[in-house]
Amino acid sequence: MSVVDQPFPSAPQPADAGPGLPSDQARPRTTVPSRSTPRPPQTRRQITGIRREDVLAFAGAAAAALATSALLWTQLAPFTGILGYIVVSWLLFVLIYALLVAFDNNRPTVRDRISAAIVHSLAFVVLLALLFIVLYTAWEGRSALRHLNFYVHDLHTTQAKDALTKGGVLHAMVGTLIELGIAMAIAAPLGLLVAVFLNEVPGPLNRVVRTVIDAMTALPDIIAGLFIFATLILIFHLPLSGLAAGCALALTALSIIARASYVVLRLVPGGLTEASYALGSGHWRTVWHVTLPTARSGLTTAVILGAARAIGETAPVLLVAGFTEHLNFNPVNGPMSSLPLEAYELVSSGLNGYTSRGFGAATVLLVMVLLLFAIARLIGGRGPGQLTNRQMRRLLAASRHDLTRYVERAAAGRVVATTNTRSAE
Repeated sequence: MSVVDQPFPSAPQPADAGPGLPSDQARPRTTVPSRSTPRPPQTRRQITGIRREDVLAFAGAAAAALATSALLWTQLAPFTGILGYIVVSWLLFVLIYALLVAFDNNRPTVRDRISAAIVHSLAFVVLLALLFIVLYTAWEGRSALRHLNFYVHDLHTTQAKDALTKGGVLHAMVGTLIELGIAMAIAAPLGLLVAVFLNEVPGPLNRVVRTVIDAMTALPDIIAGLFIFATLILIFHLPLSGLAAGCALALTALSIIARASYVVLRLVPGGLTEASYALGSGHWRTVWHVTLPTARSGLTTAVILGAARAIGETAPVLLVAGFTEHLNFNPVNGPMSSLPLEAYELVSSGLNGYTSRGFGAATVLLVMVLLLFAIARLIGGRGPGQLTNRQMRRLLAASRHDLTRYVERAAAGRVVATTNTRSAE
């Protein structure tokens, strides 16, 4: 008998098989033992929303932390200072809140509640600091802000002892807008080009440019002013002017725009560019017609963030633009003031009239920065490729126009075909 014709050996009989049971019905030794008690049903863990227990635990922990810190500061320990009181109260609040939450919840819920309490409390501290800065500045400059001349006059005929009904910061507002326009005219196209290069052109030079952009992001702003002062003013003998200030501000905004735009371009779905390549489009045609329009809202947000960064700089403007109290519309001739520089010079003078005007100038600057960030938030709220209502109406109108044109072309083609057929007959 050959090896192929030999039958397979039968499987061994399990030891615990019964005498009358076949081998395939015998119980295996790896049988999972039955549970003595049934597993309790799983309860859904609530990780969002606000419950009454959470509010009570939060309020109780805050009250206990404040009372314990007050007891330490007044009776038990020789502690002083409001800052230490706040820090110790916050640490005690976290500990007490964790203890209260642990009474009624399991371990994952406790970790979630503690993390949420820490994040929300720190965000509340940041919000309080922002509100304090804005409200304090507006309160100190309230006596100057309520006069109309503060917005339509300059300070070239105003003395510190003059009433607040005389003089204003129109020259600083105009200088800020001119310098910001020059800075954005330089930084916006260069920043977008750098972002496109980083996203579309790999290689060793890509890594070098990315390293330089990251280093410029952390570069002190005074370095940008020193660079422009050493090149344009000392080497090319350009006078102190708004043009030099705009160039210095462009250096500070360039890295912000390039870095933010690069992040936005990386979020463009790869399927869009692959579809463009599949239809036969070239690389740069795909970038111009697919990548950049898709990321339009994010790129606009990056430019506005760069503008908000540049509008509040003082050190570069102080070095290369000079300080003047006259209204100057010419960015290439003579010193040109700006709102941050105006606020710095007036407040540092120490005179009451100038101090009020300085805080008023700082308030106007804060309003401008907040408006820029609000515009960035409004534009950046849309996702990549998401169109506004106006853009959607424009797109629908273009589609209707194309449809009408295609119908007219098809009708003309049918008329020509009918004419040719009749001529042939």
